[in-house]
Amino acid sequence: MRIGDAAAAVGTTPRALRFYEQRGLLPPPPRTRSGQRDYGPWELAVLRVIRELLALGLTVEDLRGVAGRLPLLAVHPAPRCGTAAADRGGPGVVGEAVVERRIAALDTEIERLTRLRDGLRAGLSAQRGGDRPQRSPAG
Repeated sequence: MRIGDAAAAVGTTPRALRFYEQRGLLPPPPRTRSGQRDYGPWELAVLRVIRELLALGLTVEDLRGVAGRLPLLAVHPAPRCGTAAADRGGPGVVGEAVVERRIAALDTEIERLTRLRDGLRAGLSAQRGGDRPQRSPAG
């Protein structure tokens, strides 16, 4: 399957597939005689894993460190991340450390956004309460 069809099959764009390959998340797929990328079921399975992990909030940089293990998820779908794998005697394919770092980054971002929201809310409350010109009772 060519790159456009493969991208559509996993819900992304050809540009994203080239980016994943460029960043080392996906090994270069075989090429046709004319030099076009030729994605098969194995590559599509790995691409689905990449898309799923990105949708969970991991970043491309998070996945770069475990790119060599991503094909394992295509073959053995569970466990994806963290400590669920520890219950079965091994680390998750993505790894607990990667997941913990991502959770910490998300917590920091949530705190930053909460401060921004609270600041905007306080500014809006001040504007409504004290800075607004008062109307006269007549009109």
